[in-house]
Amino acid sequence: MDTLKLRLSSVSLSTVSVCAAILIPIVLAPTIRRQWPQLLPSLQLLRRKKGETTEVVELRVYPVKSCRGITVRKTTLRTHGLDLDRRWMFVDATTHEFLTIRQIPQMTLINTALSEDGNSLILSIKDEDVKVSIPAHPTADWLRDNTTLAQLKIWDIQTDGYLYGPEVNEPFSRFLGRGVCLAYKGPTPRVLRGNGAPQRLGRTQDTFFPDVHPVLIASEASLADLNSRLVAKGERPITVERFRPNIIVKGNVPWSEDTWKLVRLSGKEEDGPIDVDIVARCARCQVPNVEPSTAEKHKTEPWNTLMSFRRVDEGIKYKPCFGMLGAPRAEGEVSVGMKFEVLAETKEHRYITGF
Repeated sequence: MDTLKLRLSSVSLSTVSVCAAILIPIVLAPTIRRQWPQLLPSLQLLRRKKGETTEVVELRVYPVKSCRGITVRKTTLRTHGLDLDRRWMFVDATTHEFLTIRQIPQMTLINTALSEDGNSLILSIKDEDVKVSIPAHPTADWLRDNTTLAQLKIWDIQTDGYLYGPEVNEPFSRFLGRGVCLAYKGPTPRVLRGNGAPQRLGRTQDTFFPDVHPVLIASEASLADLNSRLVAKGERPITVERFRPNIIVKGNVPWSEDTWKLVRLSGKEEDGPIDVDIVARCARCQVPNVEPSTAEKHKTEPWNTLMSFRRVDEGIKYKPCFGMLGAPRAEGEVSVGMKFEVLAETKEHRYITGF
């Protein structure tokens, strides 16, 4: 009799389990559908594996700060950033203060290109018959004979730069409707500040004319997530160029870059890997609202959408974040298709203003 009771009990439990397995998803389905947008990030984190690996899908260099950049298949990553990146900038002809898209969206209509042999940087203006060619890697003698060394101001920081003459500056002054000078970074190192300051980074490192740090890395997966939100609001998707990153990786899970601490770029074994310290999230202004191909600035997007879900850094809660700022530990060739590995992660990123 006891054996019979046990068997009946087992059958009853099995029946209950089967019914529960069938009924619970049916009963909970409406709730799951409603809460899916909130549940998805958590489920993605559960899928995510430590030591994320992806690949480099694009490299972008912006020779002149706030002007149109160029895409390259390969280049050299130096401790101050990608070769030629933000080596030049435009400054006010009188005050020598730096100028950017923030004040003058039309700067995105100034194009940059390299000559076929790579020896010259060619500046042009969209829809205008203007071409100005200057050495891409000017020698000390060329700079002495063709430019003037002067003090410049980028944010509230003084640095130096070589100012070009009227033959270079005139077309751009006319186009922008104000007196401007093209400047090439001078010999005085512009030491990293904020999250990249020597006492935090553990070494003294410098850069040219980026806002703060040498390299900006972005994820296609995160851009895709942002675009899905924009499309859901009836807006058009945007390109990664809006954010002006240097290294774009495919990415596995949107926004997983938030916790990157140390990443590695590796290709051929004989070249050796290049490690990059990820020092901070990139807090965004409204530059991404400007469409680079037209210089038209959207009144609200993607700023409003980013503000709705990307105010994630306790150090700068009034701005949204997109992309990660890095400081390379070494130099070497980088190319599209290289493996990109996350070697270390942290939950302690906190933005510290570097200007």
